[in-house]
Amino acid sequence: MNTKKLGAGLAAVALVAGLAACSQSGGGSEGDGDISGAKLTMLIGSSGDAETNAVQAAATAWADQNDASVEVVAASDLTQQLSQGFAGGTPPDVFYMSWDQFANYASNGYLEPYAKDAANAGDFYQSLVDTFTYQGTFTCEPKDFSTLGLIINTDMWAAAGLTDADIPTDWASLESAAKKLTTDKVAGLSFGLEYARVGVFMNQAGGSLVSDDGKTVTADTPENLAGLKEIQKLHDDGVLKFPAEIDSGWSGEALGKGAAAMVIEGPWIKGIQGDFPDTKYQAYELPAGPGGQSTFTFTNCWGIPAGSKTTAAAESLVQFLTSDEQQLKFADAFGVIPSTESAAAEYATKYPENASFVKGNDYAVSPVNFAGSATVISDFNAQLAGLIGGDAKAILASLQTTLQAALDEANAK
Repeated sequence: MNTKKLGAGLAAVALVAGLAACSQSGGGSEGDGDISGAKLTMLIGSSGDAETNAVQAAATAWADQNDASVEVVAASDLTQQLSQGFAGGTPPDVFYMSWDQFANYASNGYLEPYAKDAANAGDFYQSLVDTFTYQGTFTCEPKDFSTLGLIINTDMWAAAGLTDADIPTDWASLESAAKKLTTDKVAGLSFGLEYARVGVFMNQAGGSLVSDDGKTVTADTPENLAGLKEIQKLHDDGVLKFPAEIDSGWSGEALGKGAAAMVIEGPWIKGIQGDFPDTKYQAYELPAGPGGQSTFTFTNCWGIPAGSKTTAAAESLVQFLTSDEQQLKFADAFGVIPSTESAAAEYATKYPENASFVKGNDYAVSPVNFAGSATVISDFNAQLAGLIGGDAKAILASLQTTLQAALDEANAK
């Protein structure tokens, strides 16, 4: 999972909308549904060699047990290559299906709804099940997840005279800590100016983008406005700097090179250790806002194409991949958090530095992800560039209009 590019994933426009006439049959081996002798292809979006090698090792282990074979392909552009596979009538037999593209594929009938009948269907976090449920049907099994947390440079924290008693638990204590950590050379806080980060402030204020019944957009509300105004206040006070303002590609880089003392990121923050091995940090749950605690959960599921001739073998492979034992092996290899509650609990014990990310999933929500929403969120991200010094309410009013139109179209299907 290329987690450093989660925000970019939000901006990706789904390419499946025009595929209504494409074949929905699988692109793997022909056969009668038996597992033995199956030849599967798997398309993944990999964060690097560690992930690719771990997935290939797992696929090979399953194949050896079942007299089958699995070709693992690490996509250079997962969204595009998956779309092209479906358009050409040869989709992979198993594939990473991202949370922000799921509704587009599900609404077009491209996904086999195998998860609802899976033996381990009840083992996953409910928030992850909800993410991959379409029109009441749990469709594909989540492979892992990540939440957002507050990452603190512990050396800078101690140098500022701060202690464990000062760990931010609400917006007021976040403002206080950020102020004490800010110097001429260091921003007290940094995160990307995009919905994938800004949205948690809106949620912490008690806001949301869509009503609980999924019929009404609730973007232009006092709660969401309060979330955006808190970001404006932090920036106006000089304690918040966005990565580009401190010569950084993302806030993890800013943390690593000492340009920011606190950042909002996920467990993928461990990736900075390669470039910044001397940077010491600790992760905590995000501070609560006036509406309570909230964070985002990001995830992928294991997709299987609808009507595939290799569905039985693909389901068997997914069951192997989502077992607690295998998910913990993936966690060891490339840091992801298991999607089942039991394996995640073991992960939190084994990796106490990431326990806060696991805890956050107790109240985490998925970013808005209905069919057609990706394009609107891309536009919202562009408008957020004018948030500082701009009219936050006008930005939300625009989002209200465009997102409602997209939701009406999605609900009409």
